[in-house]
Amino acid sequence: MDNIKESLQKSDDILGTLGIALVDYGSGMTLGMHGSGINLEVAAAGNMEVMRAKRRVMHDLKISGGIEDILITLDSQFHILRPVGESNFLYLALDRKRANLALARHKLAAIASELKLS
Repeated sequence: MDNIKESLQKSDDILGTLGIALVDYGSGMTLGMHGSGINLEVAAAGNMEVMRAKRRVMHDLKISGGIEDILITLDSQFHILRPVGESNFLYLALDRKRANLALARHKLAAIASELKLS
């Protein structure tokens, strides 16, 4: 049995969280969302393209290994994309003024490792 909802709710412990989503690589559809500070469905679909592009470039350049996470820094926000297995990723949006980036990355990694997908 999956624990998506419970896992995503743990993002409440990350200072500055605007929202979090578990996203399917193939479709860009959200498998779960938590938070209301950002349109997570639109963000998930757009960031799926970022993940696909990075994976494609790594393949083309014959870079071995995987993606630990991708950080996008905006004027007012941080966006972190973290793969979960082969077909999903977590998307976390943070308020840049309130967030501790190192701690947020650490806590997002913990959420990813605790996720159980059925």
